[in-house]
Amino acid sequence: MNDESRTDSRLTALRARIEAARARTVEWLAAMRASGHPAGVLRISAAHDESLWPGVLLPGTYNGVMCADLIDALPAIGVANTAAAASLVAWLESFRRPDGVFRIPEMRDADVFKKPDRDETWRYIDFHVTNYTLGAIEALAPARAPVLDFVRPYLDPQYLKAWLADRDLRDPWQEGNNIVNLAGFLLSLERHGNDADRRAVAAALDILFDWHDRLQEPTTGFWGTGQHESPLRLLHAMAGSMHNYHLWYARGRVLPYFDKAVAYCLGLPPRVDSACIDVDIVDVLIHGLRAGVAPNARTREWLFQIVEAILDAQNPDGGFADVRTGTRRQDGWVRGYAEPQGLSNTFATWFRWIAIAMAAEILMPSLRHWRFRRSIGIGYRAPPS
Repeated sequence: MNDESRTDSRLTALRARIEAARARTVEWLAAMRASGHPAGVLRISAAHDESLWPGVLLPGTYNGVMCADLIDALPAIGVANTAAAASLVAWLESFRRPDGVFRIPEMRDADVFKKPDRDETWRYIDFHVTNYTLGAIEALAPARAPVLDFVRPYLDPQYLKAWLADRDLRDPWQEGNNIVNLAGFLLSLERHGNDADRRAVAAALDILFDWHDRLQEPTTGFWGTGQHESPLRLLHAMAGSMHNYHLWYARGRVLPYFDKAVAYCLGLPPRVDSACIDVDIVDVLIHGLRAGVAPNARTREWLFQIVEAILDAQNPDGGFADVRTGTRRQDGWVRGYAEPQGLSNTFATWFRWIAIAMAAEILMPSLRHWRFRRSIGIGYRAPPS
């Protein structure tokens, strides 16, 4: 068998594995449907007692909906028509505050992680929950305009510059989330707002790009660390910076030092880590290929191996876990809802399928039409140029 035939054989086998894994995940998502709620409302895992933790249905649902949208499984969770989608959107929007922020009701001030500034603590959590909830709503009703009153202060140049000055790049992963969430809200306001909004957003994005240009580290392409930092700090800087990169993809801009980031990711072993880390690396590599800065054969082989590793990690029930040991909490909580790691949950299952889908689209473009997220953040894939 020559090299070309061997490659075709490997891809055929991988294609079959992906389709079989997808079918099992579709069944698992259907089993997560919550009782007594609109179709499409999902528990976060089999351990989730919805009577004790009804608010946790929000992250269970926004992650599950975006996973189902990605792998063409919305009908399996009961969202088979526009009426069902509208009902589910109304349920999601019941968690929205008047200014447009979404919050999990059971999250209390005493139970969330603390930053020195209480407002900064809640801003991080609210940005995160809101970004993902809006992503799910956009999957169900793409033309629906969100409420973005909470974003308008960031259109003031002085306010935005002061907020950026407070970003702590000693924690680049968390700050990467802050940046991509805010940028996503600004782009949404540009899309749904009026001419004045669009002009203000353009000026705000200029400030964001300028801030990034001044602080990006040329030796790594990351923010927050250079090449001589510890392995853990480099990994966290990659994870945070990957979020920031989405702003470049969305605007069609050339990303400085992207070749350094790609080289770093290719130097990591193609094995399962956490659901976040794995999708971050794949995201960098597939966009690196499309930008022409990633070596083709080596990157494709890396992607092939990581997809095999992720498929090997699928749980028997059809879902995916984040990691295998410890306790999993919703982002932002130090007390409150918790469950053992190792269980299939909608967050990890969606993140694992993003990594599989992004790699599969490169390796076997004809496999299926993956419905990637439309707004920037985890799950977003820049449209083909």
